Amino acid sequence: MGKIRHSKACLRIFGNDLVPEEISQILRCEPTVAQRTGEVIRYQSGRERVVKCGNWRLDAVTEEPEDINGQVRSILSKVDPAPGVWEDLVQRFDVDMFCGLFMRHANDGFTLAPDVMVLLGERGIIIDFDIYAADREDGVA
Repeated sequence: MGKIRHSKACLRIFGNDLVPEEISQILRCEPTVAQRTGEVIRYQSGRERVVKCGNWRLDAVTEEPEDINGQVRSILSKVDPAPGVWEDLVQRFDVDMFCGLFMRHANDGFTLAPDVMVLLGERGIIIDFDIYAADREDGVA
């Protein structure tokens, strides 16, 4: 089995009544991106959109080749590890660890380390994988 070409990981917290500053204070960490429900986002092109659901996101550095285990460990090392903190967050909001995996070949793969599964499980964090197929140029349809 080949190694996934590269990976992205992001701790995501969503909720209609989410206040980004509150999440930052609870987790003792500043997000990569945070938005409130109803906030208007203006792009350089002049286009605007209204945020439908408040969110707080903390990204890991993109890794090539893939290193989901290292990325998850890195993200979770930056936030408060107290179990009570996470109990409250997962009850109030939708919390997940998003992982984007970008394949090089048709049969690439990855593994999750036991300690990473424990870190996520202890906090009640769902892990969400998006797996992107190799490019057609690589001979994969």
